[in-house]
Amino acid sequence: MTDELKQAALRYHEEGRPGKIAIEVTKPTETQLDLSLAYTPGVAEPVRRIAENPDDAYRYTAKGNLVAVITDGTAVLGLGNVGALAGKPVMEGKGVLFKRFADIDVFDIEVEASDPDDFIETVARIAGGFGGINLEDIAAPRCFEIERRLQERLNIPVFHDDQHGTAIIIAAGLLNALELQDKRIEDVRVVCLGAGAAGIASMRLLLALGARQENLFMIDRKGVIHTGRDDLNEYKREFAVETDKRTLMDACTDADVFIGVSGPDLLTPEMLAAMAPRPIVFALSNPDPEIRPELAREVRDDLIMATGRSDYPNQVNNVLGFPYIFRGALDVRASKINQEMHIAAVHALSGLTHQPVPESVLRAYGIDRLEFGPDYIIPKPLDPRLIDIVPQAVAQAAVDTGVARVQPARD
Repeated sequence: MTDELKQAALRYHEEGRPGKIAIEVTKPTETQLDLSLAYTPGVAEPVRRIAENPDDAYRYTAKGNLVAVITDGTAVLGLGNVGALAGKPVMEGKGVLFKRFADIDVFDIEVEASDPDDFIETVARIAGGFGGINLEDIAAPRCFEIERRLQERLNIPVFHDDQHGTAIIIAAGLLNALELQDKRIEDVRVVCLGAGAAGIASMRLLLALGARQENLFMIDRKGVIHTGRDDLNEYKREFAVETDKRTLMDACTDADVFIGVSGPDLLTPEMLAAMAPRPIVFALSNPDPEIRPELAREVRDDLIMATGRSDYPNQVNNVLGFPYIFRGALDVRASKINQEMHIAAVHALSGLTHQPVPESVLRAYGIDRLEFGPDYIIPKPLDPRLIDIVPQAVAQAAVDTGVARVQPARD
């Protein structure tokens, strides 16, 4: 980031009212009667109703459209463990995206908790006032335990976007890339560079979509995760394969798919050249990908490529997922966001790119034409159809799997 951009970012956050989000009053407050209904004595009546029937909180409060975006600050962007308070600008930013794309209200909550037990207890005790919990910027491997235990304890959706949001967008783009490259997920060999939250969640989702365990090669700082290693935590052990491959170069040789959720410039031209015909490369390290698209295309003219950046085609951007996934879950008062709902979102996103692109999208991106192909395997974030298509698919999956408390609204 240039010094000019850094200063612009600071001014953006500081000028006017500091920060990026605020609370809006949604009912009249102009008269004495208004205030007596908003607070005492009128507020006592919804209190009595909720005390008798907790589900009435959805009728009389903002619970049903309110998500808590919560962090412990242990893995904020690419900055690492900067602490909970320093993570607040990111949590506010997440709130902006929830509101902008799905009209979901957010309270951002920064929890000072070095012990996962303390974090879990804090979140569990405040969860009752929310329709859902979005965990954010929590380091692996603690993020896996935190999410699992909160999901078991709470009866509202708990979703760690750094895991599942990333995985869902990767999977949606990958299904389309495989179609274009005339390959099947059941057959391809996949290399995943990075064994943290996003990498592990992505590989779990690919397995659910039909990939074969023996064809998934996960790479951490010590090389290929294989069955001979004795230094693996329980989450990495899920992906230990019996193989004589040890290095990233070994894994890339004849691989069909490379997924990078690691760091810049780690996929060399030699590694890319060694991949199978018609390779697929998702180089998602941001802002600097594992290999630059310009260099990748010099090496291979038969590849399909995605990055995490908006200035290249096929941006893997979580904003395509979490606002709409929560919208669908909240609309049916889901008790959780399960794997079937993840998969529904994958197919909704994947299918959308096969449809004609609206003129409004072309204008928003300053382009004349966009259609399904190597440079368009993932929907654009400003596509207005996302709010109609993805939440509906997620809500229906919630109904079908029995985690919805109400039926989706019908037009």
